[in-house]
Amino acid sequence: MDADGFDWDVGNLAKCQKHGLSIAEIERFLLSDPRTAPDFKHSDREDRIMAVGRDSRGRAVFIVFTFRIRNGRRLIRPLSARYMHQSEIEGYEAEES
Repeated sequence: MDADGFDWDVGNLAKCQKHGLSIAEIERFLLSDPRTAPDFKHSDREDRIMAVGRDSRGRAVFIVFTFRIRNGRRLIRPLSARYMHQSEIEGYEAEES
């Protein structure tokens, strides 16, 4: 991703970690060139992007993020991060084949 780093604060740290992914895992996943698509359903105030794929351990991951400009730097701001549900994994795998 074309960004200068990540935008973390109290608002998104807890929300992103509550489903078991660490900050390091989230950052590593987003920098690994996951499959992305616009999240039109939740983009009424800002452009949101969904990222899906497998993490370094092979677990299916779903992350929603946006980009923010802070002090002239373009940063990735994760908004939600979790492992995919079984039905989502099946859909992801069907699209891959």
